[in-house]
Amino acid sequence: MMAKKPQILLVIRSISGRGGERSVLTLAQGFYEMGCEVHLLCFNATQDYDLDPHFNYHLFDINHWYYKFFITSTWKYQAIAKKLDEYVLSHIGQPDLVLSNLIQSNRILSNSHLKNIAYVIRNTFSKENQKALKTHPNKVLKRYKNIYKKHPCICVSQGVEHDLRQTLGDIGEVTTIYNAFDQAYMQLQAQAYQPDFEDYIIHIGAFCYAKAHDVLLKAYAQSSQQYPLLLLGKGELEAEIRQLIVQLDLEKNVHILGFNKNPYPYIKHAKALILSSRYEGFVRVVPEAIALGTSVISTDCPSGPNEVLSEKNLVAVDDVDALAEKMTAVMNTPENFSTGFDPAFLPKNIAKQYLDYFHIHSYC
Repeated sequence: MMAKKPQILLVIRSISGRGGERSVLTLAQGFYEMGCEVHLLCFNATQDYDLDPHFNYHLFDINHWYYKFFITSTWKYQAIAKKLDEYVLSHIGQPDLVLSNLIQSNRILSNSHLKNIAYVIRNTFSKENQKALKTHPNKVLKRYKNIYKKHPCICVSQGVEHDLRQTLGDIGEVTTIYNAFDQAYMQLQAQAYQPDFEDYIIHIGAFCYAKAHDVLLKAYAQSSQQYPLLLLGKGELEAEIRQLIVQLDLEKNVHILGFNKNPYPYIKHAKALILSSRYEGFVRVVPEAIALGTSVISTDCPSGPNEVLSEKNLVAVDDVDALAEKMTAVMNTPENFSTGFDPAFLPKNIAKQYLDYFHIHSYC
């Protein structure tokens, strides 16, 4: 008799073109490689990444008119969780592990009665909720303590874990398992096309406050500008970023290329990848660049980059002068900033850490 495959359910808002969503798909690949039956449940149909035929996809609509009648978000999420439980048990059965990703999923699944739920904490809590913690600290802390004490928390970096414990105090079971990175997949995708530019440096990330494009552009304006700067991404601050490019007289050297679901050719052929973030959970583009042999310069934000990069690759957050100096250095001698890829980050190895942690036998 053939042993039953472990069922893994990953819950997330959508498959939009952000790092968290890419991380979920890569982790799902790791579970598949470990012999698991993988289910991915989304709350809306946004799809910027290709769907892997090895996974089972479920679209669970949380914007149904029925939920609009609830006065508070708490009651709404309780009602959604009840329907979600019914859907999962009837369409999947009781999974061996349910991984909730990002805050909307976490709020819903904190009300779920499914077994074997864990939260994957993908962002630095105090930074992601900085504004709310300043205006309504007691309310925010009470809400998230109630959410996160209900299930184990798996943080994607040591920095995220430290911040979560420091901000929320004793919330029970918390540990770190890093994001997964499929080096072979990235190397294959990097051969898909030839970028339109030959020599350049690159930044990849959503156009939002956390990514600090303002710091990036000001630093680039002070650098040697030996190579053009390419910006891959999209987001709510794009108009402001375009305006700043004009103000700094960088139109000839800075190019906004939009979102690209396969950025790996651009990463592979870049002289260097630059990260200017104010905060991260465990930023994907840094290990991705390393996996493709591209040098990286990054801000030393509270979690993520300093766990994979050496001090020579790091600069202080929001330090325009230091970033400009480091950008000039990496454009001049990118080989001086190279870093080796750690195979511990491969999807199968990361998925195995989850299975071992939750005592799930994979039969693989």
